[in-house]
Amino acid sequence: MTKLYCRRLALIAIVLGALTGASTVWSTWFSLGFPFPAAAHGSQAPAPDKGNTTLIKAGRLIDVKNGRVLADQGILIEGERIKQVGSIAQVQSSAGGAAVIDLSNGTVMPGLIDCHTHILLQGDVTSADYDDQLLKDSIPFRAIRATTAVKAGLMNGFTAMRDLETEGAMYADVDIKRAINLGYIDGPHMFVSTRALSSTGTYPLIGYSWELKVPEGVQIVDGVNEIRKAVREQVKYGADWIKYYSDRRYYLKDGTLHSWCNFTDEEAKAIVDEAHRLGKKVAAHSIGKDGIASALRAGVDSIEHGDGLDDELIDEVVRRGVYWCPTIYVGVYVAEGRAAGGAPIWKTMIDLEARAFNKAVKKGAKIVFGTDAGGFPWTENEAKEFNYMVKYGMTPMQAIQSATAVASTMLGASQEIGSIEPGRYADVIAVVGDPLTDISLMEHAGFVMKAGRMVKGMKN
Repeated sequence: MTKLYCRRLALIAIVLGALTGASTVWSTWFSLGFPFPAAAHGSQAPAPDKGNTTLIKAGRLIDVKNGRVLADQGILIEGERIKQVGSIAQVQSSAGGAAVIDLSNGTVMPGLIDCHTHILLQGDVTSADYDDQLLKDSIPFRAIRATTAVKAGLMNGFTAMRDLETEGAMYADVDIKRAINLGYIDGPHMFVSTRALSSTGTYPLIGYSWELKVPEGVQIVDGVNEIRKAVREQVKYGADWIKYYSDRRYYLKDGTLHSWCNFTDEEAKAIVDEAHRLGKKVAAHSIGKDGIASALRAGVDSIEHGDGLDDELIDEVVRRGVYWCPTIYVGVYVAEGRAAGGAPIWKTMIDLEARAFNKAVKKGAKIVFGTDAGGFPWTENEAKEFNYMVKYGMTPMQAIQSATAVASTMLGASQEIGSIEPGRYADVIAVVGDPLTDISLMEHAGFVMKAGRMVKGMKN
């Protein structure tokens, strides 16, 4: 870790403290099985208050594990965890003097999980959008903006996120995660991937004079030895997942979306093997058929974007049990701007992904909810993704499950988040109305609770 980066980390800590103040420190939110290295993160937050009990009265409760809706349910919460779930009469008899939250007029469900975000990015339609952030905004400034991004996501009902790289902001995602866990800022449970990996000449910033040393949006690695060292570094500094860029340069040939691969098979396999050896899963940015096939040969755990999935590749995804995170909305959001900038293929990719999504649903692929928020501004509600998932072939129940039970299973955290069951974190949201008949209601989370603390109350 460079001296400059250490100074930047210190400045981030100072700024966050000045912005929030010690009086805002709430109970510790555990890192869901991904603790920070003691050498890098030695401080401890106060233990949560185990004595606080809350009873939620749910008019309708979505049981995401079994794909059903239960009426008149009670959720008894003790501290950060769910203690009991059942009929309101049964649970109320055990509630004693618990504080009551009446959501009898709402549809209650687990907190949502966005499996593909970029909290340190604030919109990426054009190359200028991206370059300006890396060239003009310091890492401390970007970290400050990230604190508003994570809160925006939380207020929209996303109580957990997998953040898939910092886009040149080094390990600031680990710092944001720590600030959330210690209660200095509001935000979701975070699963972070730090810097991501790509090879020389394959990722912005590019196109500048060779006489200039410009920032890199990722960690550049070439060859097996560099790759293994980079994976070890990222894990050392707090990565929960390893993310790499499998491909670039998307083009149509014979009706199929193709791409250039960034790594040889030997290199891609080294990324996955080293990550798995260290107990971490791997996400691969893979849009074209060639990049997807390369990632699958390497043994990745999740395919990100995947516009070029065809029948053969979908069958392989299903056979291997690999998760697919489509990120539909971002493709729609950026298409016009990127087409205007000289890349019309992005408009074509909208229809290609719609077709792939419909086929994958029918074939039983494991699809997780992810938005690529940060690729579009955080002022946009991530929950817009649900509308496209249903439009392209999922039932509303399947779409909600993709953002809860299926997502938590992919993250290896199904015993902690993703369902409303005893022992899980009390991550609970509610909407007015029935999202199973109108999925757009998912954009209007009226009630949000994370780890037993209400961060947004339902208005009557």
